[in-house]
Amino acid sequence: MTETAPCGSWRSPITAGLITAQFLGLDYAAIDGQDLYWTESRPLEGGRYALMRRAPGARPAEVLPADCNVRTRVHEYGGAAFAVFDGTVYFASYKDQRLHRQAPGGKPQPFSSTEGYRYADLVLDRPHRRLIGVREDHTRPGQPVNTLVALPLTGGDGSVLVEGHDFFSSPRLSPDGRHLAWLCWDHPNMPWDGCELWSAELLPEGSLGAPRRVAGRPDESIFQPEWSPDGVLHFVSDRSGWWNLYRDLGQVEALCPMPAEFGRPQWAFGMRTYGFLSDSEILCSYRQDGRGRLARLDLSTKTLQPLDLPFTEFDAVVATPELVVLKAGSASMPLALLTLDLRTGRTEVVRRAFEPTVDPGFFSTPEPVEFPTGGGLSARGFFYPPANPDFSVPAGELPPLLVMSHGGPTDSATTLLRYSLQYWTSRGFAVLDVDYGGSSGYGRLYRQRLNDAWGIVDVDDCCNGARWLAQQGRVDGKRMAIRGGSAGGYTTLAALTFRQVFSAGASHYGIGDLEVLARDTHKFESHYTDSLVGPYPARKDLYHDRSPIHFVERMSAPLILFQGDEDPVVPPEQARSMYAAVKAKGLPVAFLLFKGEQHGFRQAGNIQRSYEAELYFYSRVFRFPLTEPIEPVAIENLPA
Repeated sequence: MTETAPCGSWRSPITAGLITAQFLGLDYAAIDGQDLYWTESRPLEGGRYALMRRAPGARPAEVLPADCNVRTRVHEYGGAAFAVFDGTVYFASYKDQRLHRQAPGGKPQPFSSTEGYRYADLVLDRPHRRLIGVREDHTRPGQPVNTLVALPLTGGDGSVLVEGHDFFSSPRLSPDGRHLAWLCWDHPNMPWDGCELWSAELLPEGSLGAPRRVAGRPDESIFQPEWSPDGVLHFVSDRSGWWNLYRDLGQVEALCPMPAEFGRPQWAFGMRTYGFLSDSEILCSYRQDGRGRLARLDLSTKTLQPLDLPFTEFDAVVATPELVVLKAGSASMPLALLTLDLRTGRTEVVRRAFEPTVDPGFFSTPEPVEFPTGGGLSARGFFYPPANPDFSVPAGELPPLLVMSHGGPTDSATTLLRYSLQYWTSRGFAVLDVDYGGSSGYGRLYRQRLNDAWGIVDVDDCCNGARWLAQQGRVDGKRMAIRGGSAGGYTTLAALTFRQVFSAGASHYGIGDLEVLARDTHKFESHYTDSLVGPYPARKDLYHDRSPIHFVERMSAPLILFQGDEDPVVPPEQARSMYAAVKAKGLPVAFLLFKGEQHGFRQAGNIQRSYEAELYFYSRVFRFPLTEPIEPVAIENLPA
């Protein structure tokens, strides 16, 4: 028999401690022969990235000593922090950002020489016995310098191979080692705005011949260049308005044009959505209508054959003729690193983000929703109603709504089973995970809705989604909160400041002052706001007018802020200033600063505290009782 209790107060087995105790962040994966390698982040170890290996017939095992943290800070967001060739591992150590090497049976040894050089995205140039990769030089004053470099296998810092652009990524060698392809782009573009794909011959002495631009321009985004086994350069381009697959046969040729996204915003190195099964077949993942799919693409007939698999999200596709590895999950299955047998369609779990030990009755199932928004357009998202088999909503009560605004802001809502979301729905909250204009997964035009309109379109879409659900009678329109991290934190602060829809909000390392962001953030994002807001300082007025910090007098809802004290992307002073201003206005406000955290929390204790503190905050604002012990949060200006 179920118990009737106020929404928000329901007892749930999905605790904040469970989220951190079980969770592993599954990161970059690579294949070396028949061995699979990957990095996984561990909140219980302070967010350390461990390098794992699974050999055929063996259990996964850690490759490096327990004090090794495999993480690069190139572009600050990193990715592709290791490479392995013939059992020898090359990896970026988070401690000093230098490259280290570990031979089979050996111990890690320093490989690169200079502190201040950061490395990522390494490939092996066998004919010249060297590595080629991205280097970010922090040894000189001012902004770091990004290049492609060649590092001899004997060690050292090597030499610059390609320079002259603000950013580089994805160096890829042809199978015969005679050609190198790479991506580059320049300020003010981000790689999903526009970048270029280049290719050049590698000469016998190791230098590059005359480079040739294969594709790309300031308004065309290229993603994941790869050479087929027979030496044909393939890539993803959004020249049609959708990230589709192409190949270079002297002229660029579309492989399977369709309104679907085979690419993603390149926030990190090593992102992959496809791999080669043979000279004539690709295994590819794509996103269409908010759902992920996996398919085989026959290159001779250009026909796409979707695979019947029980997953709705796919990522990190690594394919060879002998082995297929990918990450996948669904609304009932958490993200997992899998191997796939294409002959039988069977998958084998190598590693899960967490083991789902909770009764599925506590899991809310996402409902795709499309709702009207500004300009006669519609926006999308996923709605999660409350779900708890032990409790029911009191008669006459509607559940409070928690609107989630994702980061990026080019990210997208996901249907993956996440304890971090079910934490709320299993306690009686309804959740709307919004794919506001600017999100990826719906084509370039949808992504570009946010151009010159950050703080307007995203805010409108979150507000209109909440209003629409209230009008449908599915949520309590007087108890609606909004939460988000990073760019989603900015959307949260802007919604609470410039609109009067929500009655509470939580900003996780969010942006309160766009001008400070434009002046103080790291190189990779230092001109990002040019497209989202306007060129700085020429349009300083827009930065002022869209910054919540300057209009706190308009804020009418309680706010809780969470921030890491070592955040290089959103400096902690932003949260401090926002907290002080809201406190001075007399609104209920709380602020938690976490020591040793950067952009995004990685330490288990801090992650747990943030969830419990946010729940405590909502319980005081929405006035529902808590049925679990939570350390109180100091909330300034809270009425008795």
